[in-house]
Amino acid sequence: MVRVLVDATALPTNRGGVGRYLDALLGALAGPAGSGAQVVVASKPADRVGYESLGLEVVTGPRVLDSRPVRLGWEQTGLLRVARRVRPDVLHSPHYTQPIFARVPTVVTVHDATFFTDPRLHSVVKARFFRTATRWAARRATGLVVPSEATRQELARHARVAIDRVTVAPLGVNRAVFHPPAAEDVRRLRQQLELGDTAFVAFLGTVEPRKNVSALVRGWALAVRDMTRPPALVVAGGHGWDDTVDAAVAGIPSRLRVIRPGYLPVADLPALLGGAAVVAYPSFGEGFGLPVLEAMACGATVLTTRRLALPEVGGDAVAYTEPDDASIAAALRELLADDAARALLGKAAQERATQFTWDRCARLHVQAYRAAAEARR
Repeated sequence: MVRVLVDATALPTNRGGVGRYLDALLGALAGPAGSGAQVVVASKPADRVGYESLGLEVVTGPRVLDSRPVRLGWEQTGLLRVARRVRPDVLHSPHYTQPIFARVPTVVTVHDATFFTDPRLHSVVKARFFRTATRWAARRATGLVVPSEATRQELARHARVAIDRVTVAPLGVNRAVFHPPAAEDVRRLRQQLELGDTAFVAFLGTVEPRKNVSALVRGWALAVRDMTRPPALVVAGGHGWDDTVDAAVAGIPSRLRVIRPGYLPVADLPALLGGAAVVAYPSFGEGFGLPVLEAMACGATVLTTRRLALPEVGGDAVAYTEPDDASIAAALRELLADDAARALLGKAAQERATQFTWDRCARLHVQAYRAAAEARR
């Protein structure tokens, strides 16, 4: 059995996609899927109880790790002290960065390669930082884990990583959380968002340039502007740094409605995704596309793009569009006008989502841990 130290200190308090990845992975590693690994978690104090409840051994760092610069410094010093005390066979750094002077084999998760393929979609500082971190991991890590074949190929091309050092571990979906919603749950969300009986198109994700939300707003407005009862657009998720969305919203006709509730509790997400007429996610590129998978598990009709890993997730169970305003408008208009097509896509999406499990993801991680441990031997 391989003993693994997993550094969970990089996770934000608000669990977005990366947070859900690590929480779900650790939960699966604590069960039969992780039977080939003994897991020790380095965590923030606030996360300790949750990880201990899974039966995992937990080592906590200082409370100041909520500060990113402090955490990055602790990763290079305090995490190494934890590793010397825990004596793992492998250290797993699940978010791009790793200790420079680690004396044990390391596995690093690289979630996507858009810092290379589309640097304009990130802030200059963020793109430069993550390109540097990824290149460093490519040189120094014993092994890398990525969530898609598309990301593996882009890493090989841009960071000169040997393919055989990269394990593809597709993410999973927690079907206890993401499932077709009960009618009462949809009704409650509609009441909360003051939608009444108005249909709605939904987006879920951080509002950042890569997600292409401003084009979605404009495309939706074009698609529904002549409808007698136009569906609303609900843009849910964290307010990132895309300063074009406000202007796009300001430019829509007054009779159309955009609702921006920000973060919604995870318990409300099935009602958002499964209750929407269409879930639109016209991203310029994803390392995986967890919101697409979660929407599929909720039986949603999903509209997304063919960029990077998204077709690996959606397959034939989602609808596709180019990311420009006119294409989004045409695709939305067609879907909204065809109840039968939406029903077929929703059923196919729900079936396809069953192929993506956190147990499978965990087993692939254990394979990467074992390979890293064997490489040191």
